[in-house]
Amino acid sequence: MTSLDKPTEDTQADDARAVTEAALFEAFGGVRGMVETVLPGLLFVTIFTINKDLHLSAIAALAVSLLLVVVRLVMRDTVKHAFSGVFGVAFGVVFAMMTGNAKNFYLPGMLYTLGLGLAYVITTLAGVPLMGLILGPVFKENLSWRTRNPGRKKAYAKASYAWGGILLAKCAILFPLYWWADTAQLGWVLVALKIPPFLLAVWLTWVFLAKAPAPIDVFAEMEAEERAEEERKAAQAAEAAERGDTEAAGGRHRREA
Repeated sequence: MTSLDKPTEDTQADDARAVTEAALFEAFGGVRGMVETVLPGLLFVTIFTINKDLHLSAIAALAVSLLLVVVRLVMRDTVKHAFSGVFGVAFGVVFAMMTGNAKNFYLPGMLYTLGLGLAYVITTLAGVPLMGLILGPVFKENLSWRTRNPGRKKAYAKASYAWGGILLAKCAILFPLYWWADTAQLGWVLVALKIPPFLLAVWLTWVFLAKAPAPIDVFAEMEAEERAEEERKAAQAAEAAERGDTEAAGGRHRREA
């Protein structure tokens, strides 16, 4: 390695890390996405802790979720994270209202966390890690990592196991509290466990992917193939036109002779 090679390699590594950070930020919503995830539950448990009013707590949580969606729509921003929050809160409100048990506000989210944790583990064991399915389109590699980029597939598998393990560990804390603790205790623990496990999982994903081979941009490949095909057709057309001109010129010479 020459002295000129190392800066180039370092620059490429820095670029790869920057691309990975940007992709993870987009996929998981960044700071704003975390706020939208935490705020409805925080508002619910705060109001319920103060006055024990299930209806007021549930309505306030649902209202702030809808407000977050409206804000994103007004700003013409992506609404997928806010909409997912609305659906989660809406299911929680329905469960709590139907049963009259405020703890059931948290149950749909807990079941979702359990199912997602199992999905990360099961899909990885099946050879199709869920993290690859989530981030493949973000990195413009789609499913190319499955057969063409084994190092990247390994990184996705590690990241999926990390997410699965963290989510299942979170469930191991929350479900006993659902049976043994009161609503306020469960709510505050759940709020406390929203951000730190999420940040740990995102950080581990970044670590694994930053060390992995670069993604194969299948969209760029398809565009290159389309350009090559267009150039080939243009060359064939030009060649055909040239042959036609040559044949026409030969015909004129024969007629003149």
